[in-house]
Amino acid sequence: MEFTAGGRLEVRITPADVGKRVSVRRVSEALEPAGKFTDTVGVLTSWNDGVVLITRRDGESVRIDERSLVAGKVVPAAPARRRGPAASYEELARVSARAWQPVESERLGAWELRAASGFTRRANSVLPLGDPGRSLDEALRQVRDWYAARELPAYIQTATGAEGTQELLCAELAARGWEREVSARLHIGGLAPVGDLDADVSRVELSRSYDEAWLRRYKRFGVPGPHVLKVLASGPSVWFASVPGSGESPAAIGRCVVDGRWAGFMAVEVDPEHRRQGLATAVMTALSRQALAEGASAAWLQVEDDNEGARALYGEMGFAAHHAYHHYRYGAA
Repeated sequence: MEFTAGGRLEVRITPADVGKRVSVRRVSEALEPAGKFTDTVGVLTSWNDGVVLITRRDGESVRIDERSLVAGKVVPAAPARRRGPAASYEELARVSARAWQPVESERLGAWELRAASGFTRRANSVLPLGDPGRSLDEALRQVRDWYAARELPAYIQTATGAEGTQELLCAELAARGWEREVSARLHIGGLAPVGDLDADVSRVELSRSYDEAWLRRYKRFGVPGPHVLKVLASGPSVWFASVPGSGESPAAIGRCVVDGRWAGFMAVEVDPEHRRQGLATAVMTALSRQALAEGASAAWLQVEDDNEGARALYGEMGFAAHHAYHHYRYGAA
């Protein structure tokens, strides 16, 4: 926090700093000098009618009565990661989009509208990387119309917590009645440490395509239609992993998409009866070795916030969160 020459805290932010990363301190009870102090760091997304709105790294917005502010300053962007590959948000957004391609897409300025008959939010949401080329209200109207014509809910995928992410857009969507439904984090790490894990990969079978057995393990998304199969097969260099089980379905599966220096991991699933046997690690290791052979050096994957087991597993492999991403839905119940 900033101090004056007399040693007192000072508020050094104004509404003109909207869009900048700030650190503020407020007293919990603005009218009670003995109230407790609370610190908040994030992007200043609005300052209107005496209310300060700050969006934190995880996408949560904090509303603050300006009368409760006792200190505030603009701070630099979050420090660069000290481990793992260097990466920008835009690079990762484009790489992850190429690994999970929609059946249909259309450009709206720098926004991409994506649809795949409702199979996953990622393939049925707008990826807004830049200016839509018209006012935000007009862009959102066209987005709603485009998805309504396909009898799909209108979703927009946004990100927070890294340089170049979309905290301001998140605030604008929330103000217009769009509701955040799902949040997850994109994690990155070095690929070689995963390939070097001491895992038994002897049972892991790699293939350029899935088969009916692989799909049975993946059937948590229902009976796969043509749209599902097209999304699963999409990407620059796609690999499928499978560990045979005792029944018709594999004991474990996984999917990897190699794209230049990046290898993305998806659909890593283990039969509940075969968990805690190291199969997820074996699948990740086998896929990593294949990606290393193709020249990749960095890895990414996505984990929903409530999946504590996956976060722990990938943390042990050296992955760490790069940014959070969210899906905003228009007219959510």
